[in-house]
Amino acid sequence: MAAMPITITRERPDTNDAIALIMELEAELDPLYPAASRHGYSVDKLIAQGVAFFVVRCDGAPAGCGGVQLFGREYGELKRMYVRPPWRGQGLAKRLLEALEEYARGQQVGVLRLETGIHQVAAMGLYERMGYRAIPPFGDYWDDPNSRFYEKQIATVQSVEMERG
Repeated sequence: MAAMPITITRERPDTNDAIALIMELEAELDPLYPAASRHGYSVDKLIAQGVAFFVVRCDGAPAGCGGVQLFGREYGELKRMYVRPPWRGQGLAKRLLEALEEYARGQQVGVLRLETGIHQVAAMGLYERMGYRAIPPFGDYWDDPNSRFYEKQIATVQSVEMERG
């Protein structure tokens, strides 16, 4: 059986496909976490905050999404990582994460951080396999028992400095 073509493209988060993916993610998270523990951006906030948003497609069908919000060159934060259930377990989240890391590197950002929920066991496993390590809350986050925080050096300080020079 031939592999389905996979594409990852930067898109506006207010396209129909992106909105559908974000709504599915919200529906999945809603019964698991109280409102105060859900930190995902709305479509409008993704746009207002300048989040670079990407959609992964399999054979043209939208299968997942994710974004990166840059905080200068200090760090980038992963936002709205999601893969639809029928496409899970096929390596799409890994490929999307690699694309988000590559995007951040291209913006001379050497560190990525993220917040995820304690019930997102598969996501935490992916992040840990991909080299992310647990950290305390960062930015505007607080010590929420429903959250886990991660960070990964995606470029050495030296390579970032060389790219800037």
